[in-house]
Amino acid sequence: MAQQVFGRRWSVWMADSVLSKFPELRNRWAYDYGVVCKGLEMVYEWTKDEKYFQYIEDNMNHFLLDDGIRYYDLEAYNIDYINNGKSLLYVYGKTGDDRYKKAVELLRSQLDTHPRTTEGGFWHKKVYENHMWLDGLYMAQPFYAQYINVFEEEKDFEDVIRQFKLIDTHLKDSKTHLLYHGWDEKKECFWADKETGLSANFWGRSVGWYACALVDTLDYLIKEEDRNILIGMVKDLAAALVKVQSEKNGVWYQVLDKEEEYGNYPEASCSCMFTYFLLKCIRKGYIGEEYFKYAKKSYYGIIREFIEVDEKALLNLKGTVYVSGLGGDKLRDGSYDYYISEPKQTNNLLGIGAFLMASVEMEMQLWFLADESIVIS
Repeated sequence: MAQQVFGRRWSVWMADSVLSKFPELRNRWAYDYGVVCKGLEMVYEWTKDEKYFQYIEDNMNHFLLDDGIRYYDLEAYNIDYINNGKSLLYVYGKTGDDRYKKAVELLRSQLDTHPRTTEGGFWHKKVYENHMWLDGLYMAQPFYAQYINVFEEEKDFEDVIRQFKLIDTHLKDSKTHLLYHGWDEKKECFWADKETGLSANFWGRSVGWYACALVDTLDYLIKEEDRNILIGMVKDLAAALVKVQSEKNGVWYQVLDKEEEYGNYPEASCSCMFTYFLLKCIRKGYIGEEYFKYAKKSYYGIIREFIEVDEKALLNLKGTVYVSGLGGDKLRDGSYDYYISEPKQTNNLLGIGAFLMASVEMEMQLWFLADESIVIS
């Protein structure tokens, strides 16, 4: 049944839905937990309601061990494992509890020995030799930059900027200025183009990871030169994204530049990530206010396309692709048919976390829905 909603904070509504539907996030050391905790962190800072911070602290505390982090394996050299470090840093900053500092130092040590390309780019995982994926920028660089900002010398920012430069050099398409999902330096993997080493398509969430990595890393950079490098990438990406935003529903599709091809579909997580990216960039002054019309259109589109209210008056987020990768299973070949074959989920934490982030940004700029209404199903 359709509902008309007046003056309700979507960020709070979704945050409360998370606490109800997912009372614990403790069974694995996984990057999706870090994404939803980042969203809840923003809701806490926006509302100052202690229950959101307490939820983050209680769940992150579960992973702390005297000799390491529960379920974490440094020697797997999986760049995804770094992402939750942002939540550990956040709780450490609020509490001063040295157990959290010890845990983030362990994650930081992974970056010292993590396998790299010949130019110094982090491999996505040890098992994916010589591969850089867009996903990896989000998983490591905001944490890396924040850690440096708090604990290390400014010279270490050079390594952070290097990762973005390498992605920009090797994965960006010169015509559309969108970015391909992955790159194989050796050009040997079955999904890699034999001349460029690139995968074949622009996967929405991978570009979303890149977008969020840019705008979140900028929070911690100090040198104007470093900031200008990433702001240049921000402007380039923003211009590219609005060209592939759907005119009919305001969101973005699983494969970004092929909206009308058979089987392609609106995808929630990348739509939320791009909305967050545009809104935060506007607020920070990285791009002009002319982009707000695109962000507002996408936010309305997200609510109409993906949000539903369940029988308990809690929110569900539909339409998030479960996962998309490259390599491993031979079916993960980076083809269009592969990307549209991956199943979608309701209440996938990656999509929920991105929705929380986008919602807080919208509310900070608009006090969204204070004098407007919207119909959702």
